[in-house]
Amino acid sequence: MSAMRVAGFLSTILFVMQTRNAFGEMFTALVDMEGLVSTEYELVKQLNNYIQEEETKLKQLRGYMEEYESMYQEAITDVSKYLANPVNAFLLVKRLTSDWKKIEEVMTQNVGSAFVKNLTQHRTDLRFPSDEDLNGAAVALMRLQDTYKLDTHALANGNLLGKTYSRQLTAGDCWELGRQSYNNGDHYHTVLWMGEALNKFDDESNKTVTRESILEYLAFSTFKQGNVMEALQLTNELLKNVPYHQRALGNKKHYEQVLLDQGEILPNVDTAGLENVIAKPFNTANLKLKKPHDHLEEREKFEKLCRLMSPEMESRLHCSYVTNNNPFFFIQPLKMEVGFLKPLLVIYHEVISDEEIATVKRMAQPRFKRATIRNPKTGELEHANYRISKSAWLKTEEHEHIFKVTRRVGDITGLDMATAEDLQVVNYGIGGHYDPHYDYARGDRLNAFKELGWGNRIATWLFYMSDVEAGGATVFPTVGAALWPRKGSAAFWYNLHPNGDGNELTRHAACPVLTGSKWVSNKWIHEHNQEFRRPCGLKFDAEM
Repeated sequence: MSAMRVAGFLSTILFVMQTRNAFGEMFTALVDMEGLVSTEYELVKQLNNYIQEEETKLKQLRGYMEEYESMYQEAITDVSKYLANPVNAFLLVKRLTSDWKKIEEVMTQNVGSAFVKNLTQHRTDLRFPSDEDLNGAAVALMRLQDTYKLDTHALANGNLLGKTYSRQLTAGDCWELGRQSYNNGDHYHTVLWMGEALNKFDDESNKTVTRESILEYLAFSTFKQGNVMEALQLTNELLKNVPYHQRALGNKKHYEQVLLDQGEILPNVDTAGLENVIAKPFNTANLKLKKPHDHLEEREKFEKLCRLMSPEMESRLHCSYVTNNNPFFFIQPLKMEVGFLKPLLVIYHEVISDEEIATVKRMAQPRFKRATIRNPKTGELEHANYRISKSAWLKTEEHEHIFKVTRRVGDITGLDMATAEDLQVVNYGIGGHYDPHYDYARGDRLNAFKELGWGNRIATWLFYMSDVEAGGATVFPTVGAALWPRKGSAAFWYNLHPNGDGNELTRHAACPVLTGSKWVSNKWIHEHNQEFRRPCGLKFDAEM
């Protein structure tokens, strides 16, 4: 079979599968990505069948198949654990997007009819990630890198916080991360990952990307970061490999003019003879690098809290058995931990069973949609890049377990659950997070809950339905508090003072999940019907 025929069958596969079964936003929930491993396996199996028929003339495709099969075998031992690692999750998306397209490039036209027919028959069962998923997975890795101050080289070697979790990235993998950053206008991370790609390229025996491809992105992004001399030197290196590279030739003239205007070089000097910046290994620490502008003023404080808990606050906290004056808990008191004093953040342990958690997850997963936020002006729900997760809503009457956990929240808090919203269930995706926000409506958002007719959100109850190996804390940047997920526990706090005014100290965020899969569910409880359950004292913040 000729290369043209092989290209044809892959073109048809990609057309049949990706145009009809590409699922966007899969990166926003890890549980949604678990099906991708089955997709990868099905591709391996069908590709293997085809290669067996044309084995002598399809050696290159066999290499792809073996690589995919190796990845699958690593993942199938524990799919959830495999995908809980953000590097593995990114690589899985990458293999099923840009890497899979590379297979097509080695072919030209025609198809293996039996192979395509087999895949077509399975097209309703297979799920393919989209280019949006690839970009989302890449951005998630950058977010984790910044939040937890992960070294680029260590991350590329599969090392997270001193522990090896995954296989190493290739030069081509690092190049793809850099390319995604470049496409997002993020030249800071482009430099970091293209620099890493360059170092890995020099060490690779089987090259996964070309040196000129790395240098082109690296040189321009280095320039955009304000390192003009280094950008010129990188461009000169590129032109040594590709002397007639048109963009490089144009950029070289521009860089020389900028340096001339800055007085860095003299007129009519041959810059090709400048000292070469490309040392081995290429060290981005020698460059001036600046992160992209962030709209969030408290970003630094937020990320610091994600990394550690204030030790001086821990000494003031305590645990105890409580009944909350509810006879139901006289025989079996609640395990309560004070997570913070002002605002009062309380954690109740062992308040939802594994069986109830399993029910909630099972019911929620088929309904998952990308989590939304409420537009403060229109009141409409919409997507936001600062909230990466998928959610579903479960009504109290849908299942006995939902009814029981809802009643339990009312018993523990003493609040009327008749004016509480449905149970929201959330699974966070690769690097899943939620930037600092208030749960209650404030300022120009006071009409956000008008349609409910229950007033503002007086309190938040947050169930933690999974253990998270690293990351995923609920943090309160204004006061420096952090609550860490523990399966079966729940956090509770009042969003409003007793007089109904919002408590600005309750501004909180969900830290990016570094490793693990984070499941939570929450009940937002509103003001109405709580007048005599939480009466106001003589002062605005005084409890009765």
